Amino acid sequence: MDRLTAVRVFVEVADRGSLTQAAEHLDMSTAMVSRYLAAVEGWFDARLLHRTTRKVSLTDAGLAALPSCRQMLDIAEEARHIAAQRNREPAGVLRVTTAGSFADAQLTAALIEYQQQYPRVEIVLSVADKATDLVAERFDLAVRITNTLDPTMITRQLARCRSLLCASPDYLQRHGLPRSADDLRRHRCIAHAFGIGKQYRLTRKGGETITVPVNWSFHTNETALLRRAALSGAGIAMLPTYYLGDDLRSGRLVHLLPDHEPESLGIHAIYLSRQHQPLALRMLVDFLVARFAGETAPWDRLLGECS
Repeated sequence: MDRLTAVRVFVEVADRGSLTQAAEHLDMSTAMVSRYLAAVEGWFDARLLHRTTRKVSLTDAGLAALPSCRQMLDIAEEARHIAAQRNREPAGVLRVTTAGSFADAQLTAALIEYQQQYPRVEIVLSVADKATDLVAERFDLAVRITNTLDPTMITRQLARCRSLLCASPDYLQRHGLPRSADDLRRHRCIAHAFGIGKQYRLTRKGGETITVPVNWSFHTNETALLRRAALSGAGIAMLPTYYLGDDLRSGRLVHLLPDHEPESLGIHAIYLSRQHQPLALRMLVDFLVARFAGETAPWDRLLGECS
C-alpha cells in the first residue's frame, strides 16, 4: 500500500472530520479510505481516530501524529516541485542586491557568467551597502557581507570576506611605515561611516586579539570611495581583499602589518524561502556557492599566489 497516499488520507480525514467528505474529495470509496486509515494506524501502532456514526475526531495519538504527517506531505510536495523543474531551463527575472564594491569586484562577473549559461534569465542588479527588506523592495536575492544574520531569512554562506590594512606609497613616504599596531595611533586613518568606532580590532598570528585606538581623518559610506581615498594618499584604510587584488599587485597600495588581521565576515546569499523557489534562483544560488566556495575565497587564493 502506498504510504504517502495513506498519510494524505489520514490528514484529509483529520481536516474534514468525516470519512465520507474525505472520500469525496479524494475521489475514493469510503471503504478504501477506511483501509488506508487502518494501515496508518498499524504503522503508528496506535488508534489515531475516534469514529462515530456522526463524526470523526483525533485521539491523543492522532493529535501527536498529525504534525509529522503534514510535514511528510510538505516534503513530498517540495520534492515533486524540484523534480518537475529539474529538466526545465531556468528563465524569468531575478532581482538581486549587494554592496557596490562587491558588485564591482566580484558579483557582476559571476552573474554574467551565470547568464551566459542560462540566457533566458534576466537579472536586475541593485547596489546598496545597507541591509535591504527583501519583501518590501521585491528582491529575490541579497548577497550580504556580515556576521549578523536575520533568523527569519534563509541563508547560504558563499565565502569569507577578509580585510587588511593598506595605504598608498605616497602616504607612507610622507608619514612613515607603521612597524607595529601601536604605531597606528599616530597615523591618519580613513574609515567606513558604518564601521567600527574609533578603533581597530586586530588578530595577531597566534590568535591574540588586540584593540588599537586610532584617529579618523576621512569617512565615507561607500567602500569604493574609501579605496579611492586610500589611493589618493588620504591615510591608512581597512579594505576587503576581494577589492584589492590589482592595487596590491601593481603597488598602488601597500599591505601593512601583515601579521595583524581584522575580523573576517561571512559573505552570504540571503533569500526568503526554500518552498516553491523559482528554478532560476535555486540554480543561481548553487552557482554562486560553487564559484566562491572553498576554505579560501578565489580572490584570496590569487593574492596568495602573488605574495
